[in-house]
Amino acid sequence: MKKTFVIILLVLFTTKYGIAEEYHFVSIKNLIEQEVGRLIIPEIYKKLGMKVTITPMPGKRAQHSATKGKKDGEIMRIWTYGEENPTTIRVPTPYYYLETMAFIKKDSGIVIQSKSDLAKYKLVKVRGVKHTNNITKGIDAHDLNSTEQMMKFLAAGRADVALTNTVDGLIVLKELGITNIIPIQKPLAVLDLYNYIHEDHKDLVPKVDAVIKEMKASGELSRIIKDAEKQIIGQ
Repeated sequence: MKKTFVIILLVLFTTKYGIAEEYHFVSIKNLIEQEVGRLIIPEIYKKLGMKVTITPMPGKRAQHSATKGKKDGEIMRIWTYGEENPTTIRVPTPYYYLETMAFIKKDSGIVIQSKSDLAKYKLVKVRGVKHTNNITKGIDAHDLNSTEQMMKFLAAGRADVALTNTVDGLIVLKELGITNIIPIQKPLAVLDLYNYIHEDHKDLVPKVDAVIKEMKASGELSRIIKDAEKQIIGQ
């Protein structure tokens, strides 16, 4: 009887803490850097004995789910996301980065050297993506649902410039077999990417930050990133 009681207590203890140690995050769907992040983040949380599930969503839906506490946070956003969404807390140490790149048609004669040059052209970007929202603040830009849709739009001559992360754009162009669209010579911005956690779980922030720092120092994070990039680009 005593042994049975002990077993029941152990089951209850395990169940309780098993639930407590599982977190549900969102990512932005249809973006290459976010797919890379979906492979990196679980490895970071695994170091803390925690399981992570990640649901890809359109950018605005992901933001709504994370900021309203429907999910436990977002896997990957830029610095300004935290300033605009105070119900989410930024893990201080970045774990990845992206480049805001302008893509144009070959021989278009378009010259873009800085953000201010964008105002001269018809722009397209993926809806709900913060870094392209920021670079086009105060400038008209047409929102589309995916990088693939955006590049087709540009190829058809319905826009002059498409804005996205460099790797994301290059991979989609390769998949579509489009060869007459190229990136400009250098990115308009290079931005660190951070994990954001809803304020209900703010106690997680220093723990995750410490793990990221340790993984960076040991070189483990760099190895995981390379493997993740190879896997996603290979797909």
